[in-house]
Amino acid sequence: MSQAQIRLDDAGVLYLTGVLDHTSGPALRDQGQALIRAASVATVQVNCAGVEKSSSVGLALLLAFMRDGQQYGKAIELTELPDDMRKIAQVCGLTDILGVES
Repeated sequence: MSQAQIRLDDAGVLYLTGVLDHTSGPALRDQGQALIRAASVATVQVNCAGVEKSSSVGLALLLAFMRDGQQYGKAIELTELPDDMRKIAQVCGLTDILGVES
């Protein structure tokens, strides 16, 4: 399994990659919050195409990033949510909150 990572490009796209679970979650949470705060765009896109596997920790991260966006006055837009994350969101009734199609 690969190490999970998060990075922000100059266009305001936050790339989330690797395995999102209880071991990677805390560091990603702190790093993501700092990157969202530092972003110079009004809308930060969180691209999840590189997520290899996710537990419910991945959805908790996305919800936390959305709260960070509100706190720092930035919109958060989720893109390319993998099927496993989408299915967890459906089961938990979070598709509307996350702004993803079921």
